[in-house]
Amino acid sequence: MLKGKTALVTGSTSGIGLATARALAADGANIMLNGFGDKDAIEKERAGLEKEFGIKARYSPADMSKPAEIAAMIATTEKEFGALDVLVNNAGIQHVALIEDFPLDKWDAVIAINLSSAFHAIRAAMPGMKQRKWGRIINIASAHGLVASAQKVAYVAAKHGIVGLTKVVAIEAANDGVTCNAICPGWVLTPLVQKQIDARAQATGQSNREAEIALLSEKQPMHQFTKPEGIGALAVFLCSDGAASITGSAYSIDGGWVAQ
Repeated sequence: MLKGKTALVTGSTSGIGLATARALAADGANIMLNGFGDKDAIEKERAGLEKEFGIKARYSPADMSKPAEIAAMIATTEKEFGALDVLVNNAGIQHVALIEDFPLDKWDAVIAINLSSAFHAIRAAMPGMKQRKWGRIINIASAHGLVASAQKVAYVAAKHGIVGLTKVVAIEAANDGVTCNAICPGWVLTPLVQKQIDARAQATGQSNREAEIALLSEKQPMHQFTKPEGIGALAVFLCSDGAASITGSAYSIDGGWVAQ
């Protein structure tokens, strides 16, 4: 379905971003990877995408807190592949603290990377998409783009902002062949979350699975994590012809978190 098209996925050297890049590559898209990490590990992933899926893959080390680097990455993608058809804004960071204790530099960093970077990327990508009359913009938000949790003021504010940004972009591009949607994951099993589970199990004497269920139950009815591959599959669907009139929507993939 995406053969011959090009997708840029920010924050795609690991986790949700990498899984989404792999899903798009499996559907035929050429891929521009982006993110931080070990150079050798990134090159292994890049080369692996090309070998496994028979597509072209490149890598940009653009810092998503720097607008000029974001714009340059978009321009490089368009020059390298001839177009940018699918933009997935996934890059994100987190910091946890009470509002009165929240460091100002952490607030600025979370807003810059989790929210402003998506604006800068969309702003740079939109002219080409409108000119070609086809584009898919997918913003990775969060359950925290729809509801709040304590001690996550910057993250919640940024993810709510992402959902609002999604709606405005969708309205503005509604008749230009460009759609914009948000994906709102709940609990995803990352190395950081696994550490929380391990620590809980050790502190309470629970089994690892019992600690896992206890953690999940704090937010969602379903006692299983959302898989990064599931998020990637949803992104592929949102790029399909079947989703051509789906725009401005926030898709929960959260085990029932926000249904409560």
